[in-house]
Amino acid sequence: MKSVPTAGQRTAGRPSALPRTAGRASTTTLETVRDAAGQVTSRVRRTVLPSGLRIVTEQMAGARSASIGVWIGVGSRDETTTTHGASHFLEHLLFKGTDERSALDISIALDAVGGEFNAFTAKEYTCFHARVLGEDLPLAVDVLGDMVTGSVLDTHDVDAERDVILDEIAMHEDDPDDVVQNLLADLAWGSGPLGRPIAGTTGSIEAMTRAQIQRFYRKHYRPENMVVSVAGAVDHGEVVKAIRRSFHRHGFLDGAAEPIGPRAGGRRPRIHGREGRISRPFEQVNVVLGAEGLTRDDDRRFALGVLNTALGGGTSSRLFQEVREHRGLAYSVYSFATQYADSGLVGVAVGCLPDRLDEVLEVVRVELSRIVAHGITADELERGKGQLVGGLVLGLEDSASRMMRLGKAELVYAEVLGIDEVMDRINAVTLEEVQEVATHVFGRPELLAVVGP
Repeated sequence: MKSVPTAGQRTAGRPSALPRTAGRASTTTLETVRDAAGQVTSRVRRTVLPSGLRIVTEQMAGARSASIGVWIGVGSRDETTTTHGASHFLEHLLFKGTDERSALDISIALDAVGGEFNAFTAKEYTCFHARVLGEDLPLAVDVLGDMVTGSVLDTHDVDAERDVILDEIAMHEDDPDDVVQNLLADLAWGSGPLGRPIAGTTGSIEAMTRAQIQRFYRKHYRPENMVVSVAGAVDHGEVVKAIRRSFHRHGFLDGAAEPIGPRAGGRRPRIHGREGRISRPFEQVNVVLGAEGLTRDDDRRFALGVLNTALGGGTSSRLFQEVREHRGLAYSVYSFATQYADSGLVGVAVGCLPDRLDEVLEVVRVELSRIVAHGITADELERGKGQLVGGLVLGLEDSASRMMRLGKAELVYAEVLGIDEVMDRINAVTLEEVQEVATHVFGRPELLAVVGP
């Protein structure tokens, strides 16, 4: 089995909810990592402000950069048919200016110090993030705090950005990967929130008013619905002070509230077997063969991760070897697994020439049937574990990756698992668990999305 060295001794605690004294912030150390000499190489700390805003930091010894992310627990699945696309619209608009800074001022502030600055919207959350030198972190905190708490949402900016988003939607419509994934979501969840594209539609964006966007902003952009994660060359106490100063604009941190916990699963949407095809003048056919997967809090997700890696997660994976290397049927083939609070999808995506579609589908279906019937081999199990563990550790060597890990974990799980604990849970996966989860997901009704000529 592939082994990955760990950084000495690690202690961790994982409170799912921190008790707080009314009117006072509560701070807890979640994880401390020491090297062989006993020196601290990493420390994760968490503070909850009286307003409900959560701040999670990871101090990385030797780091010279710092990354910050402001995570808001709102995404496209929180929208109605009349506000479809509002989360993504807001992501654009918050860069357009505040009472203190114009859009140009916001851009100049971080460009002037060589910082990286961006945002993204997902189905269940939105994130604004920046990466700067450690000494410039207070500037990044101030800019992000100003944007998130004080966007003016000017009518002219709304109209101008509407055209930009319509161009973005048109661009996605020209991308076969985006089209086939949106088709798969529609087959799985229909017109429900999870089934709709994140950016909205041409009709929903054209019809959306500034008043609707502003109401959406005020409803969801609240401190108890936010997490600020920071990693790298940071001091937790100084970060908390900077966030208090920056986010206190407009009385944003006034009042007391408990943090909003992880999104409740509720009734699980039923996914039925369906097939959908969209005709487009592309050179290739893009196809996704999918099925209902696991929810985010399902303990079997670690076994599913190993299965996904062995099935289609790299050049040594079963599908890559069979579809591309042995048969030469496609250039791109991979498997995936996505999880949400109350649903999930697994699938295999392939791009191939139109006259090879039937053979590709037959090969993929045969491989899935074999895994359901016989599971994976011991060698595949060990390679899958090694690939997951190695990717996890290598992916956490920069401050941005660690910031992303902290923010997402706090927002969607309300806990931050230690790296050693995640590695242990991956390495504990058995062949029997992999076959059980394979039977569970690939024994379900099939979803087939096809886009092409």
